[in-house]
Order: sequence, then C-alpha cells, then structure tokens
Amino acid sequence: MAIRAVLLGVAQDAGVPQAGCTCPRCLQAWENPHKRRWVVSLGLADSDRQRFWLVDATPHFKEQLHLMQTLFPAARLAGLFLTHAHIGHYTGLIHLGREAMGANRVPVYVSERMENFLRRHAPWSQLVADHHIDVRVISPGGAIRLDQSATVVPVAVPHRDEWSDTLAFYIRGAHRSLFYCPDVDTWQGWSPESAEYLQKANVALLDATFYSRDELPHRNLDEIPHPVVLENMAFLGDLAASVVLIHLNHSNPLLDPGDERAYLASFGVQVGQRGQYWLL
Repeated sequence: MAIRAVLLGVAQDAGVPQAGCTCPRCLQAWENPHKRRWVVSLGLADSDRQRFWLVDATPHFKEQLHLMQTLFPAARLAGLFLTHAHIGHYTGLIHLGREAMGANRVPVYVSERMENFLRRHAPWSQLVADHHIDVRVISPGGAIRLDQSATVVPVAVPHRDEWSDTLAFYIRGAHRSLFYCPDVDTWQGWSPESAEYLQKANVALLDATFYSRDELPHRNLDEIPHPVVLENMAFLGDLAASVVLIHLNHSNPLLDPGDERAYLASFGVQVGQRGQYWLL
C-alpha cells in the first residue's frame, strides 16, 4: 500500500493571472493558458482503496478535483484538510453546496478555530447546516490515519491568524514523509515540536510567496509577512529534505525559468510544478 501525493497548484491565493493586474506575467497568462497557474493545493490518493483527499479547497477547486478524478478515475473524494482561513485555502468549499455538487457529509478536517469560523459565518455555515460537509476538529500533533501505513499530522505554524490559526501538515507513508506548508510568517520562532516535523521530512513543500522584497514596491510586505526566498537560502539549503517551493505570488520570478531558478538549483532547491508527485 502507498499514498501518492500530487501537487495540484503552485500559486499564491489569487493565482496567475491575478484579478486586475496588468503586469507582463499576468497579461501573458491571459493570452496563453499554458502560462496560467492554479492556487496551491495537494492531492493524496489511495489507489488501492479507490479514494483521495484534497489538502486545501482553493478557488481552483473544480479544476483540481477534476484533475484528481482524471488521474484516479475509480477513486472518490474522501475528505479535505484545510490549513487556514485565507481566501486561497478554503473558499473552494462553496462548490460542495446546493448550487454546485450538493455533496453529502464530505469530511473536512480543521483546527478548532477554523471549525468555529465555518460554523458561525455564512455561507459556510449553510454547508454545515445542510450536511454538505462534516466538519471534524483536529489538533496539532494528533495523527489522522489514511490507511494502514499513512497518517496526516497537523502542525501549528505562525501566520496571520485573523480568522483562524494556521496549520501545516506532516504526511507520513510507508516509503517517505512529506511536509506541506504553503503559508507561514517566518522560519524562525517555531515551537520545537513543529520544527521537528519539518526537520525529519523527506520532502518539504514550502511557502515561497516572494523571491525578494523588491517585487511589490506599492505594498508594505510587513503587512503580509512571508519568508522571502533570497533571505532564506541558507536555511532552505540546510534542510535534509528535498525542498520544493510553492505558494508563489504572481510577482515572483520563480514562476518562469531563468537565473533565479538556476540560483535555487545551486542550493538543491526546486520550484514546484503542477502534476509533480511523490510516492509516500
């Protein structure tokens, strides 16, 4: 038995192209569908038992669900794991409601604060009340079993927590382990327990929203904190895991081949690609 993890997107919450943006990258993406990037999400497939899970419900939920159904045509959606309450990570839940799929009690694994957010705010509360989703509270360090050999462990990480706290996920299978962390404020200041999961992972999918602080001169990056890639290359290069960067903002030059990617490669770090997969 083995779980296959599939990267279903690599972009920051707003995707590429981003609404209202006239930068060259977004204009090219409007003209060329191959340049478009879906919001970051991870699929976990158990082919033996014909089921799969999605980690985060993004604005590209229907495309990502379709991709998993195409890759694993006999499998069914068995549940979702949500990291937090920023728009790129939960708003795809709307497709489970009566206006779309009309789903029946799809398990949605969330932190306690995220559960409170979903139950108390419309339209998400209607998904709960009408039993389209079955919200299940999970706690950092508590393992959720996918099959006999694979578990998902929530890991608390520091991030802007206006509506909920933020989780990463440590996914351990029979062959290797994977750490999925699309959003975090900084790589410093973690609890020892959380840092341990990152240190022992074989594969680490990590927040790389901004390559440098020069990308958005009209925005104060202190108001939207994320680790800046150029400032953290020593940290990324020292990790024992195979590091794959995700959650790239539309301004990030790592979205395209070039000198920036070559610089990453010199540290053994790569940029995630949709469809990339790992056997766990």
